[in-house]
Amino acid sequence: MDTAHLPPLTRAVVEHIVCNLADTTWVGDVVADEAALLAGRNALLAGAPLVVDVRMLAAAVAPHPAVVGLDQPGVAELAKSEETTRSAAGIRLAARAHPVGAVWAVGNAPTALMELIRLAEAGELRPALVVGVPVGFVGSVDAKAALRRSGLPSLSTVTERGGAAIAGSVINALMRERSAPGEACAHVS
Repeated sequence: MDTAHLPPLTRAVVEHIVCNLADTTWVGDVVADEAALLAGRNALLAGAPLVVDVRMLAAAVAPHPAVVGLDQPGVAELAKSEETTRSAAGIRLAARAHPVGAVWAVGNAPTALMELIRLAEAGELRPALVVGVPVGFVGSVDAKAALRRSGLPSLSTVTERGGAAIAGSVINALMRERSAPGEACAHVS
């Protein structure tokens, strides 16, 4: 696998994903903006909140603390009253608490990513970085394409592949990147 053409943080992220999944086909699936990755990494290292859509993703980045959208008080009630998904409602509630400078990671629900994009377009959210890699055959490709079109600082995948493990790999790579290129597998946990 040749990742020499990738910028340093993008390379670290891709190598981390490949090592976690033992699947070299991820090299062509990740779309990242190096400046956005650097901004997100710097934000996290400076103590910015990490907001994630689901508990599984929070577990994947432990011991780094994460705010879980689905765990926000009032999620079920908001989802019902607004006729939306609990994932989208959780993102909306978390955005009220963390409107500026947080790093956001969505690995599960395309509706969560679409809500995040909607909030940013409405001027209600200014993230340092959005890791948008929801998984699935329904809506995930469209949500990730919308993220890339939004102009938000982001990392996404092109296909329906993604998930909490991928989003966790991205965050972990950003937090741990101190290795030389090509040594990512030695640091995967």
